[in-house]
Amino acid sequence: MTRPRLTFWFEFASTYSHLAVQRAEALADARGVALDWRPILLGPIFAAQGWTTSPFNQLPVKGANMWRDMERQAEKLGLPPIVRPDPFPQNSLLAARVATTLAPETRPAFAREVFLAEFARGETIADPAVIGRALAAAGQPVESVLELAAEPEAKAALRAATEEAQALGVFGAPTFTTADGELFWGNDRFEDALDWALARG
Repeated sequence: MTRPRLTFWFEFASTYSHLAVQRAEALADARGVALDWRPILLGPIFAAQGWTTSPFNQLPVKGANMWRDMERQAEKLGLPPIVRPDPFPQNSLLAARVATTLAPETRPAFAREVFLAEFARGETIADPAVIGRALAAAGQPVESVLELAAEPEAKAALRAATEEAQALGVFGAPTFTTADGELFWGNDRFEDALDWALARG
């Protein structure tokens, strides 16, 4: 029997993508929903809206509330305490290209490691050494994957994924889209997206 599917759009610089990534695989498996893990870049999507940085930076009071909410949510989910990366948002290009290069079934473990490096240890995810450690922790060959991520094909694939997400109406991350065109934005809408996929699977 074919499982219902959700497409899971995430951005490595996104705070709430961190929360979603840490729980997505286990929760989807428990509910019997298959996830298509799709890394994207929010930079081009924000630029199309005239933004040059995260909305959490543009409105400091919103940013302050977000960081406090992240602390509460991390504690609620049993995750390590939040460490704010500096700068924020991080340059996520390398991480996204590497994730795009990986086979779909290996993306979740790598993504979890990258987000923990960024938001639990405050590491710089633009650093190839940080990404290399995440690859190794996920059981992936470091040098060969980094080489593939630098190839034009990986760059084009990431660009195409970001454009596909934008065409679907994705404006932030994490976002979940369904086969029938529904869009659910935010870690706090993950359960709703799963319910929708199951009801219309």
